[in-house]
Amino acid sequence: MLGLAGTAQADPPRRVVSINLCTDQLAMLLAGPGQLLSVSRIGADPMSSPMAEVAQAFHTNSGGAEEIFLLRPDLVLAGRYSNPATLDMLRRLGVPVVQVPMTYSLQEVPDRLREVGRVLGREDRAEALIAAFETRLARIRPGGAGPEAALFSANGFTQGAGTLSHDILQAAEFSNLSARWGRQGSGYLSLEEIVMAQPDLIVMSRPYPGTSRAEELLRHPALGRFAATGRIATSGPDWTCGTPHVLDAVARLAEARQPPIDD
Repeated sequence: MLGLAGTAQADPPRRVVSINLCTDQLAMLLAGPGQLLSVSRIGADPMSSPMAEVAQAFHTNSGGAEEIFLLRPDLVLAGRYSNPATLDMLRRLGVPVVQVPMTYSLQEVPDRLREVGRVLGREDRAEALIAAFETRLARIRPGGAGPEAALFSANGFTQGAGTLSHDILQAAEFSNLSARWGRQGSGYLSLEEIVMAQPDLIVMSRPYPGTSRAEELLRHPALGRFAATGRIATSGPDWTCGTPHVLDAVARLAEARQPPIDD
């Protein structure tokens, strides 16, 4: 498997295609003029991508091997969990593929920028973005623990320690309810657990238009008390990927920070 460590090329790629939401953003931030041909359709979705408007300037793809091959790329950027069959087919057809690791902390954002900058031949651009990111991060790093927040999305999905969302909470001076309960990585919280724990803030995912059973839980009347006292915030597309946009998520969450509410 061709990975980031073995992608040094004599000449930078000229026809780059991204098929993953996070590599879309990294490529749009780093690529030179005319270097990036296409990003994934989800990268152009404002519900999923903080760079959806920028993505309108590029052809969008659905991630199919045939579609991508016809674009004649000399490099495809994919995620850790991109469709293995698609990646295998592209490699069999002689298309170089680089899979970019997921990001689990704010400290890993420079790694992602540096790695993708290297494969695109855009090291200087990557270092400039890293310098700006680290300067901004240093300004918002918390001095201590603050009020408690619960991450609560469709179907009760949550994230504990060792996740990017956990790091966002900490950078905004919130502690993470799931982490306090010893949960690592992703998992689930029940509505009963939320109500009994009485966190200072519930951070919910933004619901998609329409209705779904998975999202009905987020509209449960038991959460009405939290909404009435301003104890609900909404996460956004900049919570997902390890790019400088994640600091926008931290800044917005910090605005929602308030002292614990006495019942």
